[in-house]
Amino acid sequence: MNLRAVGALVLRYLFLYTRNYVRLVEVAFWPLMELLVWGFLSLHLKNDIGGAAANAVSYLIGAIILWEVMFRAQQGVAISFLEDVWTRNLLNIFVAPIRTADYIAATFAVGLVRIAATLVVLAGLAWPLYHFNLFELRIALLPFFANLLLFGWSMGMISVSLIVRWGQAAEGLAWAVPFLIQPLACVFYPVKTLPEWLQPVALALPCSHVFEGMREVVEHGTFSWSRMGWALGLNALYFALAAAVFAGILRYSRNRGLLTRVTSH
Repeated sequence: MNLRAVGALVLRYLFLYTRNYVRLVEVAFWPLMELLVWGFLSLHLKNDIGGAAANAVSYLIGAIILWEVMFRAQQGVAISFLEDVWTRNLLNIFVAPIRTADYIAATFAVGLVRIAATLVVLAGLAWPLYHFNLFELRIALLPFFANLLLFGWSMGMISVSLIVRWGQAAEGLAWAVPFLIQPLACVFYPVKTLPEWLQPVALALPCSHVFEGMREVVEHGTFSWSRMGWALGLNALYFALAAAVFAGILRYSRNRGLLTRVTSH
């Protein structure tokens, strides 16, 4: 991996944000809207229902923040690719001496920057608005974040693969892919809420184990290493498959000249 090439690509993507303030607003706007909507809903459940809903604030706010980690990781890969498509810069990148691994590593790094900015906003507002302290999860934060990052990057590579293969008609998948799996990811409810025949499908997703683990930490203060083990093992499988699919489709598209179709308007 060429670190200079990776650094140059990262700087390019960051310059796009600093020169267009609308992009900076977008990084914080949608996460903030979700935090407000779900946060006030959780306060309603806690204040008007009480009882079993006493942990509603922690469940929902924690779920929103962790979901944004995974979503922003996926967006870092997919939107960075689309930025090159929209600016007609994609062919320039792939004719330059930049390896596929360098390009993907740069989009991963951009995703980390987006996540950091989002977390500052969400964690900073969650405490004064809802008295939720993200750092109450303590050491569990690290494996939670790591697993969600890996799965988000895997979804990002799959999103880009679909766009490369099917052209700009598939651009909407850059936003749709995470939400296609959200009902099965059990972000806001436990796996047992799903019909029995769907529960094995949900448990085949690494993110569902993370959100289940988050709820266990909030409710019982215990960290499940078995859930994290399942999440890590599944992530290793999905990441390897996504990387293989991305490399295969990119190689196929180069040989067939499909990259020119992606960048044409």
